[in-house]
Amino acid sequence: MGPDVPLLNEYKQEFFWKRFPQTVLGGPRFKLGYCAPPYVYVNQAVLFLTPWLFGGIGTLLCQLQLLQELHAAVLSGMLMFAAAAAVQALALYAARRNGAIERLGAPNILVDEEEVEFTHCVSPETVRFIAPGKRFGLNVMLHTALSGVLCGCGTWYVFLGRMTALYGSIGASLVVFLFSWVTLCIAEYSLIVNTATETATFQAQDTYEITPLTRPLYILIFIAVDLADRFSDPLPELHLASQVLHVLFLFLPLLWAFGILPPLDALLLWGMEQALVFGLGGSPMSSNLRLLLMFATSAGICVCNYFIPSTLGVVLFSISTGFLLSLDLSQVGKLCTGSGSSFRSQGPHRGGSPLPRLSSFGWNLGCRELLLYLCLLVVATAEAGLVHYFVGSTRYQSLVMGPQAPVSYLLLVLFCLCWILREIQGAYVIGGVFLNPLYPKGMSSIQTFQQRNRGLYFAAAVRRVLLYLVSPLAMIAFLSMDKSLQLLHTVSFTVGFTRAFRVVWQSSEDALLQMVVVILVRLAAGSSELRGWDDLGTGVQLFLVGLLVDRLTQFLAKLKFTLTVLVTSWTEKKQRRQSAGTLLALNASLCPLLLAVVTLSALLSAPLLPLFTLPIFLVGFPRPQRSWPGPVGTACPCPDSIFYQQMSGSLASALRKAFARGSLAPGSHFLGRFQDRMVWIMILERGYGYCTVNIKGLELQETSCHTVEARRVDEVFEAAFERPERLGFTQGFNMHWGNALTPCAALAVRVYSDARNVLSGIIDSHDNLRKLQDDFMKALIWLLLRHCVVVVESHVSSLRFRQDSSSLTSFGDWSDEDDLFGPQPARRTVALVTAEAQSGHTTLQTGASLPGSVEMDSLFENMALSALQPLQPLGLGIGMPAVDKGCNSEVFRESPGSLSPLNFSCPHSEVFNLPAMWRTAPLLPSRLLSLRPLFPEEWFRFSLGRFWPAVQGETSEDMAKALKEDEVLKELHVHVALSCLISLGAESAFTSPSYVYRLYCGDVPWTEGLDWLSSSKELYQLTLQAFRFSFKLLFDQASLGPMESPDELFSTLEEYERDWYIGLVTEKGWHDSVLQEKPFLFSLGHDLTMGTYTGRVLSLQEQLVQVGRLNGEGVRGQWANLSWELLYATNDDEERYSIQAHPFMLRNLTVQAADPPLGYPIYSSAPLHFPCL
Repeated sequence: MGPDVPLLNEYKQEFFWKRFPQTVLGGPRFKLGYCAPPYVYVNQAVLFLTPWLFGGIGTLLCQLQLLQELHAAVLSGMLMFAAAAAVQALALYAARRNGAIERLGAPNILVDEEEVEFTHCVSPETVRFIAPGKRFGLNVMLHTALSGVLCGCGTWYVFLGRMTALYGSIGASLVVFLFSWVTLCIAEYSLIVNTATETATFQAQDTYEITPLTRPLYILIFIAVDLADRFSDPLPELHLASQVLHVLFLFLPLLWAFGILPPLDALLLWGMEQALVFGLGGSPMSSNLRLLLMFATSAGICVCNYFIPSTLGVVLFSISTGFLLSLDLSQVGKLCTGSGSSFRSQGPHRGGSPLPRLSSFGWNLGCRELLLYLCLLVVATAEAGLVHYFVGSTRYQSLVMGPQAPVSYLLLVLFCLCWILREIQGAYVIGGVFLNPLYPKGMSSIQTFQQRNRGLYFAAAVRRVLLYLVSPLAMIAFLSMDKSLQLLHTVSFTVGFTRAFRVVWQSSEDALLQMVVVILVRLAAGSSELRGWDDLGTGVQLFLVGLLVDRLTQFLAKLKFTLTVLVTSWTEKKQRRQSAGTLLALNASLCPLLLAVVTLSALLSAPLLPLFTLPIFLVGFPRPQRSWPGPVGTACPCPDSIFYQQMSGSLASALRKAFARGSLAPGSHFLGRFQDRMVWIMILERGYGYCTVNIKGLELQETSCHTVEARRVDEVFEAAFERPERLGFTQGFNMHWGNALTPCAALAVRVYSDARNVLSGIIDSHDNLRKLQDDFMKALIWLLLRHCVVVVESHVSSLRFRQDSSSLTSFGDWSDEDDLFGPQPARRTVALVTAEAQSGHTTLQTGASLPGSVEMDSLFENMALSALQPLQPLGLGIGMPAVDKGCNSEVFRESPGSLSPLNFSCPHSEVFNLPAMWRTAPLLPSRLLSLRPLFPEEWFRFSLGRFWPAVQGETSEDMAKALKEDEVLKELHVHVALSCLISLGAESAFTSPSYVYRLYCGDVPWTEGLDWLSSSKELYQLTLQAFRFSFKLLFDQASLGPMESPDELFSTLEEYERDWYIGLVTEKGWHDSVLQEKPFLFSLGHDLTMGTYTGRVLSLQEQLVQVGRLNGEGVRGQWANLSWELLYATNDDEERYSIQAHPFMLRNLTVQAADPPLGYPIYSSAPLHFPCL
């Protein structure tokens, strides 16, 4: 697609220009796609001006001094309440009338929208079109009452007398009065009549009708400030705020239209997150529920601190609660519920891959972790108590001379050391500008990479000790002896120190930076006093510094994102639209306005929204850091999702080490790359020694846009990790600094390496195909013998289980039941009956029960009936068909032909006996006799000799020889093997690759014995597995050379059985084998377009996954545009401009990584908590 692809297609453009005026005016639909009677527009205009009419009545009566301001406002509110009730009653009546009318005819799906047939001005169709009504009765009452309150308070808010008192000018008061009523009419219409679609849309669906409350809420906030100014003591700041807000009140429709003000749910979540992070020292949370609980708990602790009378008690309580709240509380919940691991096996839609129980420190809340946390808490509280008691009461004026001086200089040294040790851990230093000369060069092998990285590992260990152990104790000592603790019992000081003692643990690195800034300011001031600054106290100073550092960091990231969009809109030919020059000229001429927009978005912590990802920048509405309202973990799963699910656990373990070492620089979004896989990592929350992330997997079927951006990602990583040993001066710079991706580190992760080969020359070679028949017979014989061994092993384990169960059920004498009917038979559970059936014993139940009856209570015990096996193979013996038990002559057999008992010459041959059903193939003996030379007798005897010791344990040579010379046993296996060969149609040598592919896929053409083979599912699966083994042998021998000895072939087949899954990608076994981390997987495929056959080999091994940090503000900005474009403009065109490839912004990848329904990641894990100590 070219750069001048339409931003919106013609239909969407028409739709947008209908919707946007409706949004600006609050809901009236004055622009329709069809002709409507004039009364439709007149009715909407009357309803729109109704609040102004009622407010004007109140204002007029007040100006004529017939009513006081309060009474006039109440009158306006009552009139508006009555009008709103009438509108809602009319809407309800129209809805019931429409519900009773059955419309005939099918709707025309080709029209733009549903055309309404208007009959008269108050017909049900007209009413439903103008005022659709509410879905819930509670909302009808709530919105109606709120409309009266809003009109009354609004009338009071914009009285001419109040305007004159604020501005002292009649002309200014009239202007403010008139335009303020426009704002009030817009809010009232959206609340009562018809709610417009908001540009600031957070949820995809407004299930509970919250959107109508958004605009009235903001008006009530403005009114609340004015009321506070009226009825409180005179405050110049509050009076000035009221004046400014009255002017800003006029521009509320523009703020609503441009989507700067957030909806209620986003405002609540954003407000709690900002208060928790900056006001209470917490962290963004991984879910809305965790955010709510953490905010309530932290606020409660702050309130408790305010009422604690002793400053020492405040210090100890703040340190203890701050430490506890900064830990991974999810582990406490898992400990209480009895689950030991932080990771659990979850489905591909929501969860991450299952992890084994990890014994390393921090994964589980055990004795070691509790002991460490307890020791840290005791040491910290003891240190704080002693320092505050002996030093905190000391009066001093200067930081240079006071007792805080040594600790201050120690904090400066710790900050410098931690910053240097963190910088050298990544691929780039100084903000990603320069290459790190100490980082290992070349990625030839993991062993070489880790060996070269040992020095950095040691530096990382030193940094962990300094950052997580030494620094918190030093910062606690600095705060405990601060003089402003004596002024603690004020709201600002209490909040400041509660936050300070919390952030020491929650984010030690940020807290260290904030304290260093405060110390440097004090050292720069020297002995002189900074009025205003010193009066704030250390806690409030740290709060302001933390807020300033965060907003400054956001401003720089947004400014870089802005420059990237501006510059690439011209330098990238594929991004250069015809309007690029005009847009660049406008941005240059309006540079102060552009900087103001960037600054405002940074101050509000709101995303900077590039409209259609063009250099047209708006301030998006503030929202939580996660950007999306739904729970973390939703995805659009497909068969490739299992690869991300498999690697998520190992990747989380590697991320744990990377975050602990500091090799992943501070950021909120990271991108990982390995072969054709793209992993999106989002940081959800961080605390003391833990981190919570969400891992998303992007699609593997690369589109053209995906390929362009993936190629640029590879180039960026190659420039960082595949650089030469010696770097020149110019090569030391990051030549991709303007890119959204900054490489950080390479992580060792257990992943599947995917290799695909074209089998031309292998599958179509006649020599290979001729040998395939022989290999199939050998593989089938090996699997038949191994099947017998597995049956024996399961029989032994069932007998052991039976003995264990017998010992557990030996407490029958302790029963409290009265033995009224004589001795009762021993109860036999399903497990015992199943074990007896598999072992070949069919002992009948004896006792007083009726013939054919089954004791349900005792037999099934507490098992669910759905978990039971079919009754026929259980061997209950009464009323059931006879079941073959090998050579046991006491059991009758039902078979298609008369089968004579097998008389083995060796008593141990019974171990390798096969089910009688497998000997009933409807094939002529002469046909089997003609194929007798195909049976490899030497291989059969060799395999029999190798399997027999595995069954018997210790065996003698005579016993093994007798077993090999048992002709009956050999003929049994000859008969079954040749019957399977004929049933597959493989009695002649394979000549066609297509036939081989069909057999491999299980699509067996009809043959004389296929029905018989298919009737025995177990034998059919063994035959299919044998053919797949034989094809894998063909593939290996064509690549590596022929097998030199039977031992090599036997060990190869053992390896196939143990370490390989050989099948098809579409099979469930393939999916399960990937999740179970089978070492190797093989699949045969057919490329219909090229007409070639391909072999696919997956190898599980530890590989280096390259990880880089993304510009978080760039990601949030593109996601904000995606939300606006899809939820408001409904621009879901798959070829739209904003989804096209952008090598610098990584636009296509960013859109993919968004949460559904706007994005489409094929895998998304649940929040993964892992330790970082």
